[in-house]
Amino acid sequence: MKHLNKGLPLYIGPAMVFYLTFVLIPAVLGIYYSMTNWNGLSRSYDFVGLDNFRMLANDRIFWNSMGFTLRYVLVMLFVSNIIALMLAVLVESRNRSKGTLRTLFYMPNMISMIVGGFMWNFIFTRVFFQLAENRFLSFLDRSWIGNPSYAFIAIIIVSVWGVTGYLMLIYMAALQGVPKQLKEAAILDGAGPWQLFKNITWPTIQHAITICVFWSLHSSFQVFDVIFSLTGGGPGRATQSVAMNIFEEAFRGNLRFGYATAKSTTVFIIIMLITAIQLSIMKKKELEA
Repeated sequence: MKHLNKGLPLYIGPAMVFYLTFVLIPAVLGIYYSMTNWNGLSRSYDFVGLDNFRMLANDRIFWNSMGFTLRYVLVMLFVSNIIALMLAVLVESRNRSKGTLRTLFYMPNMISMIVGGFMWNFIFTRVFFQLAENRFLSFLDRSWIGNPSYAFIAIIIVSVWGVTGYLMLIYMAALQGVPKQLKEAAILDGAGPWQLFKNITWPTIQHAITICVFWSLHSSFQVFDVIFSLTGGGPGRATQSVAMNIFEEAFRGNLRFGYATAKSTTVFIIIMLITAIQLSIMKKKELEA
């Protein structure tokens, strides 16, 4: 054990170098650049202090994109985890087809969401239009990309399609850890499927729920690829996420890299606060369970 402890820094050294180089140092530099007027290209720039953050307080477009992102996060948090847990319970209850179903549901996660977004763009604009010619499927005849309300639904559909398989695997791993003895004892006591899930399964998989909620929260706040490829943030800016707003500020026309970094710093602080609250609540539930 002593030899293992002495060699531990050598094992984690490469990972720490990678983390410092590509995560921690850029994050610290980002905070510094958020207080400058750098355009991302010029070698010269001025230190402006908190001016970027003062401008941000009156940036209506940014806060609209933040509102859209929060709505997206809230919906994704519930919809993706509920569907993933239901699929995990369904697949885990199967015997022969478990491997096949697991592969099928996980497969969308193996596709880049940029590619998936363009695929679904074609489905919403072309395939649904053809299917809607059947009177039983006429409800598909909608402006899925052009109408802000339907565009939001389309984004949720594609996002859930892309991430549910990954969350499902985490829940399946947790379900496999539920003690069989407890299940058998509950069944002998006359517990039905719902009572079994509520009193035995649910408390036992609290750690997996914490992980999945944390991952969903973190990834949803950073949503970019699916919106970029599906709606482009449109119509207008109706479906523009905060990540797309930062991208537009830094690289499209404005080239206000310092101001865009101030936006990303603000988003980082908001995510950190929400995540800290979420983890503290979920950890308390784990202890209670």
